[in-house]
Amino acid sequence: MMGSVAETQRTLYPYVTGSSVVAIKYKDGILMAADMGGSYGSTLRYKSIERLKPIGKHSLLGASGEISDFQEILRYLDELILYDNMWDDGNSLGPKEVHNYLTQVMYNRRNKFNPLWNSLVLGGVKNGQKYLGTVNMIGINYEDNHVSTGLGNHLARPILRDEWHENLTFEDGIKLLEKCMRVLLYRDRSAVNKIQISKITEEGATVFPAFSLKTNWEFSAFRNPTAGAEGSW
Repeated sequence: MMGSVAETQRTLYPYVTGSSVVAIKYKDGILMAADMGGSYGSTLRYKSIERLKPIGKHSLLGASGEISDFQEILRYLDELILYDNMWDDGNSLGPKEVHNYLTQVMYNRRNKFNPLWNSLVLGGVKNGQKYLGTVNMIGINYEDNHVSTGLGNHLARPILRDEWHENLTFEDGIKLLEKCMRVLLYRDRSAVNKIQISKITEEGATVFPAFSLKTNWEFSAFRNPTAGAEGSW
């Protein structure tokens, strides 16, 4: 009979999306920042979406892209951590293992032509070793001292290359992330001024309350953005 077999559905286009995630290593662990906006197309539909989540004992995950796919990834990770805990062998998955797992999941779904429409940042600390890596929707992955997703790759990474060093204190790390998020707020139309920062150290993960950045919109280019543009009104 016609219609008796349901057609396979694919995510052909992301619907509700989150913007950039920026993360760095600092002296004691990992710092990660993201805003809390969720865009429905170009409409800033949601203003309180948390995109930074602790995973198990040693890891912290940040995500850009389709929010529903991120929720699906969190379900996968809940299952992974639960299964790991069921062994009760005194060991637990570290950030490197979780990042490898996410890399395989993303690449597997890409090979099925049904990708999870996200770019992920995974950081953590285990046995004194700091780890920070990223993976995108087609499985491309790497680890580095600072990583970024989305427009942050173009606007935040140059700042981090200039100013990051491995002995950053917690306070200096926060200032550096705030600088990056401020540039993204000025230049990324999908960014909102409601920022979450989280850290993970050997002691565990902390997600800090949301806050707004101090901004200055009095720059001449902001006041008259089309001045001198060809064909401007």
